[in-house]
Amino acid sequence: MSETEQLVDTSPLITDDGIVLGILMLSLALVFYTSSKKEGFWKKYYKIVPALLMCYLIPAIFNSLGIIATDWIEVVDGEEVKKKSSLYPIASQYMLPAALVLLTLTIDLKAIANLGIKALIMFFTGTIGIVIGGPIAILLISLVSPETVGGADFDAVWRGLATIAGSWIGGGANQAAMLEIFQYNPEKYGGMVLVDIFVANVWMAIILIGIGQRKKIDAWLKADNTAIEELKEKVSNYTQSVARTPVLKDYMVILGLAFSAVAVAHFLSDLISNFLTTNYAVFSDKSSALSSFASKFFWMVSIATLIGIIYSFTKAKTYEGAGASKIGSVFIYFLVATIGMHMDLTTILENPGLIAIGFVWMAVHAGLLILVAKLIKAPYFFLAVGSQANVGGAASAPVVANEFHPSLTSVGVLLAVFGYVVGTYAALFCAVLMEAASNI
Repeated sequence: MSETEQLVDTSPLITDDGIVLGILMLSLALVFYTSSKKEGFWKKYYKIVPALLMCYLIPAIFNSLGIIATDWIEVVDGEEVKKKSSLYPIASQYMLPAALVLLTLTIDLKAIANLGIKALIMFFTGTIGIVIGGPIAILLISLVSPETVGGADFDAVWRGLATIAGSWIGGGANQAAMLEIFQYNPEKYGGMVLVDIFVANVWMAIILIGIGQRKKIDAWLKADNTAIEELKEKVSNYTQSVARTPVLKDYMVILGLAFSAVAVAHFLSDLISNFLTTNYAVFSDKSSALSSFASKFFWMVSIATLIGIIYSFTKAKTYEGAGASKIGSVFIYFLVATIGMHMDLTTILENPGLIAIGFVWMAVHAGLLILVAKLIKAPYFFLAVGSQANVGGAASAPVVANEFHPSLTSVGVLLAVFGYVVGTYAALFCAVLMEAASNI
């Protein structure tokens, strides 16, 4: 290291995961305690701000204040060492699939089919919104700040934005595929990751606020919620019919069902992913549009959901009466808290040009969803979950769906899987449009 080189230590105040875990769980407990109040300030507060948003926002505030963090640089013996919290990987790799199993335990495939075509229409509307939003954002921002959307060769901004398109339509695997295909400058890639995380998380916060006002929104959309209410009522009636006072045995069996399924999902996802990448070059080549199908996370989510569906045809379904979906919801809320840890509210001023592109892009996505929802009279549920199945993927869509009702979680999962399927192809088309917009 040269004498002029400055070591940077970005360690948060608290780096011990054991302490951070306690902070997150205490935050969740306080949110649920205060949101349960039937009168006074808290009742009025939670009429405006959904409890789920607070579960997400409190960790984000802690992260923004430098109290906790998901990753940081620590100076050890004169060297910069990259450090990471293991809480989000634990939540996404173990708790999320366990939650998907427990929340699909009571799935009613026929009732979900009765929801009709509007759910798919809203999902694909969200996808189209991302595809056309990128080039529109480039064209609009170029009128104000041409240098923001410029760059040549591998520094071209459109190449970096292609990675955001992959993330917002599919997920991490699709994002990695776009980075490999378009070879955006790695030194500048961090700025794109910032836009991805910040804008997507702000949009998720807006979605969550909307959930608290969903009755008013549905009235404005003139939406028909009949099929959704029938599904919720059917699941609720079944839960009541098998309800019992749970004992220790019930909790142990529920956790056994969930985490044995997680084990199978991990085992098979490794097996399938390794088989595809070993035997077929098209899956191992990260510049291939099919590489995202070799993602272990994609297969893990898909298999965990499938196992939950299989459980729904067995006696395991009766464990819903002992609180299976409640335990699944605990896992989901912890995942929400760890997602919130990624949000740094202070970064909005670091690269205002790119952030502006992100917000214009998301505004096109949101505007198109609202327009189509109004035209086809789709419920806000389909708008919210259709959007998050694109922008948030399997980590966010089930969370948002679960906030409407646990019985609807499976809808979010199934739509998120669609996102993985179409993500790389749609992102490639978006990248082509953004390149053309950059050259106008």
